[in-house]
Amino acid sequence: MSQIPPLFKREFLGYFRSPVAYVFLVVFLMASVGCAFFLGGFFRNEIAGLDSYFQFLPWLFIPFISAVGMRLWSEEKRAGTIELLFTLPVTTLEAVLGKFLAAWAFLCLAILLSFPMVLTVAYLGDPDWGVLASSYLGSMLMAGGFLGVCSLTSAFTKNQVVSFVLSVFVCFLLVLLGWSVFTDFLGGYLALPAWLVDVVSNFSFKTHFDAFAKGIIDPKDVMFFLSLAGFCLFLNVLVLDR
Repeated sequence: MSQIPPLFKREFLGYFRSPVAYVFLVVFLMASVGCAFFLGGFFRNEIAGLDSYFQFLPWLFIPFISAVGMRLWSEEKRAGTIELLFTLPVTTLEAVLGKFLAAWAFLCLAILLSFPMVLTVAYLGDPDWGVLASSYLGSMLMAGGFLGVCSLTSAFTKNQVVSFVLSVFVCFLLVLLGWSVFTDFLGGYLALPAWLVDVVSNFSFKTHFDAFAKGIIDPKDVMFFLSLAGFCLFLNVLVLDR
């Protein structure tokens, strides 16, 4: 019998046994909504949509998901509970999937708690519900991609600070690759050919998330996030088995 459901339940409920989870949810919602209102000009745009909210998520995910992911394996190693975990009848793959899915569910909850923004938009105008749905789907898939990277970096060290710094660096790079300022720099200042710039930008979270934010659910964008998370989890298993 698979041990993933019990592990998932243990890890997911574990987030709410301390005030840290509640602080994270409140700070994340305040930061994301604050960016939408004060930096994105939510009311000034006079558009019945959440474009001003979702455009900042790739950047906000860098520190926030790194903070969630840094403890997945670093804390187990530091506290010495990783040895206890693997004395149980659980495989490395089941342990990795159980912890990852629990953290992903927690992040999805944090994203969905922004539903008052949806109610506000619906009250003020007539939003495109298809775009809103695809934007939320893309946000959750992107969160899974971020978390896969952070889970992998956490498996390399028992120091949570080191794990956090590594996660922030890698995730920032994966967002930066699709930023228009960076791609313009590659194509203009460095005079790289257009096809090479496109190849580089296709490795970015932002490039694939932008399509979801426009209401386009492209299978290649879905596969990008899922395959990135899957590949990172595969490496995560290898690192732990080592």
